[in-house]
Amino acid sequence: MKRRFAYFWLALASLVVLAAIFHAAILNGLGSYLVQSGPPQRADVVIVLAGDSLGNRILKAAELVRQGYAPRVLVSGPGGFYGHHESELAIPFAVKAGYQESYFVPFENQAQSTMEEAKVTVSELRKMKAKRILLVTSDYHTRRAGKIFRAAAPDLTFIVVASPDFYFSSQSWWLNREGRKTFVTEWMKTVAEWMNL
Repeated sequence: MKRRFAYFWLALASLVVLAAIFHAAILNGLGSYLVQSGPPQRADVVIVLAGDSLGNRILKAAELVRQGYAPRVLVSGPGGFYGHHESELAIPFAVKAGYQESYFVPFENQAQSTMEEAKVTVSELRKMKAKRILLVTSDYHTRRAGKIFRAAAPDLTFIVVASPDFYFSSQSWWLNREGRKTFVTEWMKTVAEWMNL
């Protein structure tokens, strides 16, 4: 019995030492898992997902149009932002940053999750007769968003393009409070999706 406890404590101490030595690699791996995107390709439309209050997503989407990857951006815009839809705020932000207003198509909706956003957006994409779509979202959201949209419309091609996040980097998210909050929230949502919650 004593020998079994000794082995247990030795194994636990070894795990703690290994975690201390390799903590950066472990944390980097956990952060990197959330990111699954690729380079942009020619597409029928860009869709920018809601949920980025800093504007990185819409600026990335607008830049893709400017570079000729697609003719326009469908801007998802759930309500609830001081009486406005997010698209009502995002488009003027991008125009002020130097992008043409003609790039953008506002898409007001009431989605409260990526799953709901996929359902309503796929319907809109079908009305637009879009087949190849550049899906722009924050880097930490790319794996989950791509999986959800592909499941919602297996007949459409979604090419996920990451926009940078000011606070989250897979190599250093644990060094700032907002990065840690983003990591925990996204992992909670990822696990909830695995469990169909």
